[in-house]
Amino acid sequence: MKRAIISDIHGNFEALTAVMGRIGEIGVEEIICLGDIIGYGPDPLRCLDIVMESCQLTILGNHDQAAIFDPEGFNPVAMKAIYWTREQLEHDTSDLEQADRRWDFLGELPRRHDEGEFLFVHGSPRDPTNEYVFPETVYEKELLGLLMSRFERVCFQGHTHIPGVFTESGSFISPEERDHFFRVDAEKCMINVGSVGQPRDGNPKSCFVVLDTEEKTVEYHRVEYDTATTRQKIYDVPELDNMLGDRLITGR
Repeated sequence: MKRAIISDIHGNFEALTAVMGRIGEIGVEEIICLGDIIGYGPDPLRCLDIVMESCQLTILGNHDQAAIFDPEGFNPVAMKAIYWTREQLEHDTSDLEQADRRWDFLGELPRRHDEGEFLFVHGSPRDPTNEYVFPETVYEKELLGLLMSRFERVCFQGHTHIPGVFTESGSFISPEERDHFFRVDAEKCMINVGSVGQPRDGNPKSCFVVLDTEEKTVEYHRVEYDTATTRQKIYDVPELDNMLGDRLITGR
């Protein structure tokens, strides 16, 4: 079975539609979203509707959670954006039934999904929603060992927007180091799938992975999209800081 795994869309409609187009070309049986559908970006409702329609499994992200409850630990830029996002959810009167479905969908999202062999979270295997696992975590051997002990074989996650593979032996491998292709039938690992809507690894292209459960492989994909349109939408909303649009240029 081929499963596309996406994460951190952050209200970026242009990026999401480009990624969905690529996924359609590849041909997968299932799409999994690891959360943060909304927050930061200018199209939270449209992105929610696509994920609700297209994804067979969606995990709760910290920005999704913050739209429902009071946000905690957010910087001022993120805080202002999430309050604006909440207003979009609360004041959409174009289709009241769909508006209710969005709230129900967000409120019912699981924090983790464990299939034994594979674990799916937004943040980390220890704290599924909020904990960041950055590349430099490999230098903290005790922490890395603790994280690795929390799942059976492979953990898929997002949250940092930095794609790459953490191995149990203490390495962080970027997609470029292995020509975007990894085998997952040997060493235990955590796989960050990168970000659809707001990459932060210096590459502005959207990122996602395809898991082949029969071949035991993971392949990274990068997709170009119309960043100019998304940036202008952000600039046009006073509550969304311009830096949220600017960073789409560099992927930082």
